[in-house]
Amino acid sequence: MQTSHRKLLAKLVAMAVAMFMFAVFVLPPLYDLFCEITGIGGKTDGKYEAVDVRVDTSRQVEVQFVATNNAEMPWEFYPMEYSVVVHPGESRAVNFFAHNTTGEDMIAQAIPNVLPNNAADYFHKTACFCFDSQPLAAGDQAELGLVFIIDPDLPHSVNTVTLSYTLFDITDRSELSVSQIQ
Repeated sequence: MQTSHRKLLAKLVAMAVAMFMFAVFVLPPLYDLFCEITGIGGKTDGKYEAVDVRVDTSRQVEVQFVATNNAEMPWEFYPMEYSVVVHPGESRAVNFFAHNTTGEDMIAQAIPNVLPNNAADYFHKTACFCFDSQPLAAGDQAELGLVFIIDPDLPHSVNTVTLSYTLFDITDRSELSVSQIQ
């Protein structure tokens, strides 16, 4: 009887390890592939190099900005303009405001999302605070810049694009201190 319990325990432990390995190493690439194929998720690409982009002055697109903090993030964080109207192909700069309201130096990372999901491939960031971590000393504040272009090939059915950022505290995960980054 003792041997059967050990075998069962060994099988259960092996199954738990296999499930953990699946969740950590297999699911993230599968999720990324699923989002890429279906267009779900609103993920944006990295830095975009604008080369001779034509401006479509015959139409306008409203771009709305939303900023939220992760539940663990105590900073004040919001867009300085809540919406702008642009012509597709036109480069536009906007700023977000961040204020470290704590008594501790912190490092943040912003994660973007674009809605509707089918607009994500047409929203290009040429400069963005989300490309790098954002260190702020205790009590400091900063204007965080974003420069973007809406691709002229954006489907005509899309008249409004919403760009949202969620701000995360990565202080414990960063190898550098705020003073080393600033």
